[in-house]
Formats: sequence, structure tokens, C-alpha cells
Amino acid sequence: MRKLKNSELNRLEVDEFKATEKTPVIVVLDNIRSLNNIGSVFRTSDAFVIEKIYLCGITATPPHKDIHKTALGATESVSWEHKIETIDVIEELQSDGYIVASIEQADNATMLQDFEVCKDKKYAIVMGNEVKGVQQAVVTASDYCIEIPQFGTKHSLNISVTTGIVLWNFLEKLTLRH
Repeated sequence: MRKLKNSELNRLEVDEFKATEKTPVIVVLDNIRSLNNIGSVFRTSDAFVIEKIYLCGITATPPHKDIHKTALGATESVSWEHKIETIDVIEELQSDGYIVASIEQADNATMLQDFEVCKDKKYAIVMGNEVKGVQQAVVTASDYCIEIPQFGTKHSLNISVTTGIVLWNFLEKLTLRH
């Protein structure tokens, strides 16, 4: 095996990315405080050709050097919008036909591996604050809660890691399975 050079990766240019068909998933960031986490979500969303990111509440917006440090330019390729109230975004997405799933540990949550993703549906996933998680009002308004099974001593994962796991799972179920 030989590592590929960047020039061999056949990556899209920003204008090509904007024109390409997107994975029908929107990421909603609910009061994320870490600029590095925000940048990482942009980068992961670019990698999986995600439709859009909503930055809600206290979630910072580009341009910002600490977001750029981890986004590595993905703030230029991935569509994004800032909204004050996460609940308003959830209601708007639901009225536009999106299935909204908060990624949270909750009563009656569906484990990620058991969540069925339909190819003819559009989805929005809500990622919560690093300390408080997804707001209860948003959890209540969501169509589903999805939980990632964990087996160690810790009770949570970093939000950028969680976003990567969930987006990969959705991408795999939507586009890679036959």
C-alpha cells in the first residue's frame, strides 16, 4: 500500500461541491460553545456532502479563526445559516417535510443502529450543547431521539465525534447500502 497524495484524491472544488447533489440531511447545532467543535462539524459535513448546517443560539458563526482552524475551508463549501431559536428551526424543518431527530440520551430513544433511514425522506439531526445537551423543548418537539450506544465509564461523546458517527451512519444507510 501507498498513501495517496492530495492531488490523487479527486476532491471537489467549492463550486463543484455547491452544484453536486447533497445527502438529504441537515445538521442543527443547538447552542454549541466550542469553536473547534463547530469547525469540526463543518469539515465532517463537507466530507459527507451534507445539505446545510443551522447554527442556533450561542453557536458562533464564520468567519472566525478558531472555527477555520478545524473547518479547513469547509465554511466556504457547506451552506449554513444562523438562527436565534433552535425550536423555530425545528418547526420550520418539520413543516418542510424533514424528520427531525435529536441526538440525545432520552426515554424511549432509538439506538442508532436500529434507526431506519428511508431513501425517500429528508432528515435533520440536532446536536446539543457540550454540557447541557439538546434543550428539552427541542427534544420534546423532535420526531425521534437517537442514542449512540456506549459501553465504558463515560456517559457522553464529544459533539464533533457524535456528529461524525451519526452522519456516517445516515450516509451509509442512505447511499452506500444496496
